[in-house]
Amino acid sequence: MVKLVLYMDPLSAPSRAVIYLAKHIGVELEYRIVNLSKRETLKPEFIKLNPMHTVPTLVDGSEVIYDSHAICAYLVEKYTFNDDKLYPKDLVKRAMVNAILHFDSCDLFSPMRSMYVQVLYYDSHELCRTTIASIQQAWLSMERLLAKHAYLCGEHMTIADICCVATISAVDSNAPIEEKAYPKLLDWLKRMRAMPFYNDDGAEALKKRIVEKLAENRKAM
Repeated sequence: MVKLVLYMDPLSAPSRAVIYLAKHIGVELEYRIVNLSKRETLKPEFIKLNPMHTVPTLVDGSEVIYDSHAICAYLVEKYTFNDDKLYPKDLVKRAMVNAILHFDSCDLFSPMRSMYVQVLYYDSHELCRTTIASIQQAWLSMERLLAKHAYLCGEHMTIADICCVATISAVDSNAPIEEKAYPKLLDWLKRMRAMPFYNDDGAEALKKRIVEKLAENRKAM
């Protein structure tokens, strides 16, 4: 069997989502670290591999797949045989999973990335309050979903839950999830973090880096 190679950065939430999913379904990956802070995705050899110059990027034999959501769906479709819960084949259920994956991209990851990029690369000395408010609106949407069922798309965990917990873990300390306002979301987060695949080392390292860079930027003012 050809070994799967994952180009990733441990500080990248999308990279961690793929790692979580692979561990959950028992797929072994060979990791090749691509340092985003050093802009290694812009190296010619990486752009040749992935013209979108993003991590994670999965190499499965001669196939190259990028975007964490696409990779997660691919791994489930190709390497699981008896699990119709992670990425259901039923069209309505799958549509719901896809909807939450888009929510993760647009309402969670995109604003978080924008906020952190301003700090890491453009010397912003504070986190954007408007962006934090936007992310907290996403918390409210998730709270409403979780008031209806145990997981974001129903009564079973899907790849949408796995992708969302990877993103949330990178930003929850900067866009606080208050227990009084979001009890269902906090309960879901606690359950997801208790899963055997979960590891928050990368998320904590990213949040620590943001704190350090904010301090550097303020000192340089």
